[in-house]
Amino acid sequence: MRRVAIPEREGWREKAEAVGFGFHEMYGEPYWLDDVAYLFTMEEIETHIEAPSEELHALCMDLVGDVVATERDLERLAIPPELFDAVRSSFESRQRHLYGRFDLAYTGTGPAKLLEYNADTPTGVFESAYFQYNWLTDQIALGRLPGSADQFNLLQESLIETFATFPKGPIFHFAVVTENEEDRGTVAYLMDCAIQAGHATELIDISDIGIDPVGRFTDPADRVIDRCFKLYPWEDMLREPFAKHLSMSGTEFVEPAWKAVLSNKGILPLLWERHRGHPNLLPAFFSDDPRASNLVAAVRKPLHSREGENIAITEGGAETDRTDGDYGDGPTILQELTPLFEAEGQYAVLGPWIVGDKAAGLGIREDRSRITRNLSRFVPHAILDEADYAAFE
Repeated sequence: MRRVAIPEREGWREKAEAVGFGFHEMYGEPYWLDDVAYLFTMEEIETHIEAPSEELHALCMDLVGDVVATERDLERLAIPPELFDAVRSSFESRQRHLYGRFDLAYTGTGPAKLLEYNADTPTGVFESAYFQYNWLTDQIALGRLPGSADQFNLLQESLIETFATFPKGPIFHFAVVTENEEDRGTVAYLMDCAIQAGHATELIDISDIGIDPVGRFTDPADRVIDRCFKLYPWEDMLREPFAKHLSMSGTEFVEPAWKAVLSNKGILPLLWERHRGHPNLLPAFFSDDPRASNLVAAVRKPLHSREGENIAITEGGAETDRTDGDYGDGPTILQELTPLFEAEGQYAVLGPWIVGDKAAGLGIREDRSRITRNLSRFVPHAILDEADYAAFE
C-alpha cells in the first residue's frame, strides 16, 4: 500500500458536476482528491482486504442471530424495548439487505482491523462505484497509469444484481432528506442501479411519508409504500412517533430493521466477546465493563455516532484527540487504539463495500486527524501488478 501523487485530470470538476457529483467540494473544503492515489498489489487486496471483509461480514451475520435471540443483547445495544419484536422478526423472516461498508485500519503490514460497520446508511457509494472508476480509466488513457492497472470495484454490477433479487413491485420508493446534497446524490445513484435491475422507482423526502387509516405507509400521492429504500438511520426511525406502525405497515424497508444491530458500535464488544483474539478484531468493551480500564490506548465511541462525532482518543490516561457532535449523551464503548496508514501527514481508513453478502469494492478516506469525519477526503485507488507497482514513480 502506497500513497502517491498523480497529475489531476483537466476539467475533472466539470465532469463531476455533469454526473451529479456536485458535492466533490463541501463547505469550501475539497472532498474528492484527483491528484493523489493509493496503490495496492492484487495479492494485498485479495488477502488483506477482500477476504477479511467477507469473513467479518459472516461473523456479523452470525452475531445478529445471537443478538435477536436474547433481550439482554438488544438492551445493551440501546434498542427500544417496544421494538424488539420488529427487529427480531425482520431477521427471522430473512428480510433482504442491500449493502454496507466496513471501516478498516490497515497499515500495509499485518492484518486489517475492524473499526466499525456502516451497515445501515453508508454514503460514498457513488464515489466508490462510479467516479473513481472514471478516474482510473481516464488516468490509464492519459498514460499516467499502466494499461494493466485495475481497481477493486465490482460495485455497480453487484448492486444491480442484488436489486434484481427484490420482487418487481408497482414502485420501489427511495426516501431521503432531499435537502442534503450528498445523501440525495447517493440515493439518485442507487435508484439508477435499481432501474437497471428492472424496478420502477420514485424519490420522496423522508418527511413526506404518511400513514393511511389502516396503518400503511404512503407517499405524497397517497400510494401505499410496498418497498422503500431509506437513507435514514434505524436508531432515529425506531424513536419516531410512527415507529409503532412499523411491524404492521407491510412495508419492506431496505435496509431492514435488523440492520439496527449491525450499524451499532455495540457490536464491537459483542464480536470481541465471541471471537477474542481474531486477527481482524480489536479488543473492545462496553464502557461500564471493568475490563475497559485495562486498555492503555483506546477510542471511546458512542453506540450511534456518525461522521466521527463525539469520538475521543486516550493514550496513557490522557485524552489526545476528540470531536464534538450530537451523540454525547448516549452509551459508549471503548475499543483498543490501532495505527492507521499514515503518509504525508494524512491518516487513511479503508472502506471495503459489502453488497449482498460479498465484498464488492473499496473506497478510501483520509484526514489530517486520526478521526475520520464528514469532510475527510475521498482518495481513489488502483491495483498494479508487481512489476508496475515496484517501478511506479
